Amino acid sequence: MLLSGQIVLPDCVMPGTVRFEESGIQTITPSHDAGRRYILPGFIDCHVHGGDGADTMDGVAAIRRLSAFHLRCGTTTILPTTITRPWNEVMDALRAVAEVVSAPQPDGPEIHGAHLEGPFVSPHKLGAQPPFSVSPDPDKVAEVIGTGIVRVVTLAPELEHADSAVAAFAKAGVRVSIGHTTAGYEQAEQAICRICAAGGVPGATHLFNAMSPVAGRNPGPVAALMCSDVTYAEMIFDLHHVHPANFRLARRLMGNRLLFVTDAMRGAGMPEGPSQLGGQAVEIRDGAVRLPDGSLAGSVLTLDTAFRNAMREGGMSMAAASALVSGNAARFLGLHDRGRIEPGLRADFVVMNEDFEVTEVWVGGRRKI
Repeated sequence: MLLSGQIVLPDCVMPGTVRFEESGIQTITPSHDAGRRYILPGFIDCHVHGGDGADTMDGVAAIRRLSAFHLRCGTTTILPTTITRPWNEVMDALRAVAEVVSAPQPDGPEIHGAHLEGPFVSPHKLGAQPPFSVSPDPDKVAEVIGTGIVRVVTLAPELEHADSAVAAFAKAGVRVSIGHTTAGYEQAEQAICRICAAGGVPGATHLFNAMSPVAGRNPGPVAALMCSDVTYAEMIFDLHHVHPANFRLARRLMGNRLLFVTDAMRGAGMPEGPSQLGGQAVEIRDGAVRLPDGSLAGSVLTLDTAFRNAMREGGMSMAAASALVSGNAARFLGLHDRGRIEPGLRADFVVMNEDFEVTEVWVGGRRKI
């Protein structure tokens, strides 16, 4: 099979043709007559709660539906994400993700596993999370790890048992992402060191949001995360959660360790108006999701929009914007078989027209859209 167009490589955009099979990318050949469409590596979303009216917490059918929706927006690898709810509901959601992974859907992206965002979060930095946070005691951590489905866990390092939990998750290969936290600079820095000492990869859940801001005499967790040489960080770049100047600052400091996520909730792709998140009433208006008190409550972002925002509002080149929605997340997750267009890697592609709208999506060498 062949795709011709402007191929978005890690360091440039090259006119040419990609030859591939279901087994992977075979060759990339330059061409001066390749057309004006763009061929990008498939998008990877590490943090997504819902879309098209469905939510991860709703079970198997909903996970399939939200995944199919985000596929249409270019996402070829996805991590359905939980929300803070009673423990039995969280575990039911993880088992539902495992069931979907065991029986892949023909019209969906690859579901790499789950992101457990809650309930191991601070009750004082819930954001839009419902008030069901718990400490990561050894029994709960073992139960989560035992599912074999969690790839990323959001954890507040100031919680009781957090030190042992961080080590256990890291040793199990789960990416530990600091977030929904009241931790200060020193506590966040110590957590990063513990993750690394246990052989893990540290991350940050939606950088700048649900954590203390940087202040002159109180740098907070944001400074610890951005100054680290090894920590990756999610960002919701919907132009509501993070100002473009803060995006550019984080990008300058973190380089290819910054990755875009959607944090999308069930209202993504739906008409604006009333919706629901974790049992709470929310309102979608002017492209933002808010609780009745006006606080942001997830997003209706899709990764194709985040890609366009990076170029139009963030000043990124096409290659740099592509890395924010693909390659950087692949490295964070340890998925070395994707995230770039390169011989030998998976044939996951997003094809966009001259207006950067998604026209085709390929997963594992098969056209899905």
